[in-house]
Amino acid sequence: MAKLRHIAIITRDPERLAKFYTEVFEMKVLHRPPSGSVFLTDGVMNVALLRNKAEGKPNGLNHIGFHIENPDEINARLAEWGIEEPARRPDDRPYAEARTTDPDGNNIDLSVHGFERVELVGDQGKKGTLETAEG
Repeated sequence: MAKLRHIAIITRDPERLAKFYTEVFEMKVLHRPPSGSVFLTDGVMNVALLRNKAEGKPNGLNHIGFHIENPDEINARLAEWGIEEPARRPDDRPYAEARTTDPDGNNIDLSVHGFERVELVGDQGKKGTLETAEG
């Protein structure tokens, strides 16, 4: 069974929201990339606070992420829904290896290695990958 482990929220002020979630819900900072986004975790679920760079674009939910065991099985199920095979994520992304959508077009990240650690897609399986950040 796939497990929901990641939610991404677009915000104009990721640091402000990170402060809110860490102070109110005791979440921990997992990663702060150069983009200005902040990735938090409660130990099970990760929340990505992504910097909103587009004027007029609403803040809010951007995508969800599932930790999956068998990509071939998921791809077959997506095909039954008429959804194309998920696209590979860029090598410089630290969490999900692929992205797809639901029938309404909502983005879904898929990860075999999970959302618990910072590891660039291009570095998966190599030594010397990124370490998680302490917050």
